[in-house]
Amino acid sequence: MPVEKVIMVAQEEFLRKQVAQFLRKKRIDVAECGTIQEAHDYLGKGNFDLMLLDESLPDGSGPDFLVEVNLRPSKPMVVMMGAEGSVDTAVKCMSEGAFDYLLKPFSNEQIEIILRKTEQFAQVLNVNQFLTQQDTEDTENEILGDSASTEQLRKLIRRVAQTDATVLIQGENGTGKELVARALHKNSSRKDGPFIKLNCAALPENLVESELFGHEKGSFTGATNKREGRFELAHGGTIFLDEISEMSLPLQSKLLRVLQEREFERVGGNRTINVDVRVVAATNRKLEQSVEKNEFRQDLYFRLNVVPVHVPPLRDREGDVQQLSEAFTQRFIRSHGVPVKGLTPEAVTALASHDWPGNIRELQNVIERAVILCGEDGYIHPEQLGLTAPPQAGAGDAPTGPIEEVAPEPAATATEPTPPAADNGTPTTLAELEKQHILNTLAQCDGNRTRTAETLDINIRTLRNKLNEYKEQGADID
Repeated sequence: MPVEKVIMVAQEEFLRKQVAQFLRKKRIDVAECGTIQEAHDYLGKGNFDLMLLDESLPDGSGPDFLVEVNLRPSKPMVVMMGAEGSVDTAVKCMSEGAFDYLLKPFSNEQIEIILRKTEQFAQVLNVNQFLTQQDTEDTENEILGDSASTEQLRKLIRRVAQTDATVLIQGENGTGKELVARALHKNSSRKDGPFIKLNCAALPENLVESELFGHEKGSFTGATNKREGRFELAHGGTIFLDEISEMSLPLQSKLLRVLQEREFERVGGNRTINVDVRVVAATNRKLEQSVEKNEFRQDLYFRLNVVPVHVPPLRDREGDVQQLSEAFTQRFIRSHGVPVKGLTPEAVTALASHDWPGNIRELQNVIERAVILCGEDGYIHPEQLGLTAPPQAGAGDAPTGPIEEVAPEPAATATEPTPPAADNGTPTTLAELEKQHILNTLAQCDGNRTRTAETLDINIRTLRNKLNEYKEQGADID
C-alpha cells in the first residue's frame, strides 16, 4: 500500500523543509512539526502512515514519544532520526518498536528506500491481518445464533451502525454487550478508525477521569508524563463505555459536556481538545431506575439513550446454545491443542436444558472446562460440563415482602377461568396475591408510584402496567 500521509517531527526547520519538499513532489501529504506537542495535535486530527521522528526535541525525548505513539490503536510506522555516533540510541529505539533508523545527514535516496520498505511492510501486514481475521472473526467477533431474537438483534445492529447516533446497550451480565459494540463499530463508516473501550467499574473513581480525558504532567501525584485519554485515542472511531451506570455523578457531568460539545480538557490542563468520536455505552442495570433514585443524571441518560439496544439473555435465544457450544468447542480445541472430537448427544441435551443465569460468558467457561477435561474417548460427556440443576423458572419474579404460604393449586387448563378469591376475601392465586401486595404497598406509600416501585424493587414502567391492568379489572386506582 502506498504511503499517503507522513508526519515529520524534527527540531531543525531546514531538515523539515527539505524532507517535506521531496515528499510533496511525490504527492505525499506531509505534516511538519517542530515539537512533540505539535505532533500530538496532528495525531489527534487523523491517522498517518509514517512518522519521521527526531531523537532530540525541544519539549521532550523522541524515544520516549516513540513508546507513547506505539500505544496508539492506529499507530504510524515510526522511523527515528539521529546524529552520527548514536548507535546505542538506535539499538534502543529499534527494541522499542521503531521501524527503522536514519543517521543524519541523510539523502533523498535514503528517504526513497524508507518509503519502499514501509509500503512493502504494510502490504505484508495487511495480508497477515486479513488471514487472521478470516480465521477468527466468525467464531470470536460475530454474533452467532439462528434464533428470532438473535436475528432481530443483528438487523438492528446493521441499521444503527450506518449512523453516528449514540447507542445505549442494556442486558444482563454475560450476554455479549461488548460484542454488540464491536459489531456496531465494524459495520460503520468508522470501521477503519480505532475502537477504544473503558470499563467504568474496573478502575478507582479518581483514575477514571484521567483515563477518559488524559492528564498533563504534574497534574497529580504520579503524573510524571503527559498522557492522552481514551477520548483522544478514539478520535475518528468509536469509544465504548462499559458499565456506564457505575460512573460517579461529578464525572457524569463532564461526560455530558463531551457528548454535547465534543470537547474537553485534560486533567490539570486548560487547552480545549476537540474530538470526533461515536459513543457507545453499556450497562447491566436499568438506568431508568437509577435516574429515579437520583443515582444517574436524567439529562445524560437521554443523551446516551438515543438508540436503545437490548441484548436478550441466552435463555430467550431458543436454539442458539448448540451453535454457540459448537463454535466455542472448536475455538478451545485450537487454543488448547486438545484432540476433542466433539459433544455427545447427551451433552448437547444437557446444555439445551440448562437455564444459563450467567448467559454466554457462563456457556463459554463451561465449554472451555469441558474441552480441557474431555473424556478418554475424545468426546465431551455431560459429566465434563459440570452443570447444576437450573433454578425454578420465575423464581425471581415473585413480589417482594412477606407473603403467607398458599396451598398448591391444581393445574388449570387453557379453557378454565382463573379461580376467584375465597369467600372470606383472602386471595387464593399467585396473581391475586401479587395484586393485593402491590395495592397495599401503593396505599402505604400514599399513592406515590415512584416510592411504591422502589419499595417493591420493580421498574416504574412495570408498576404502571400492573396498575392499568388492575384498573381495567375494576380496582379503584387514582
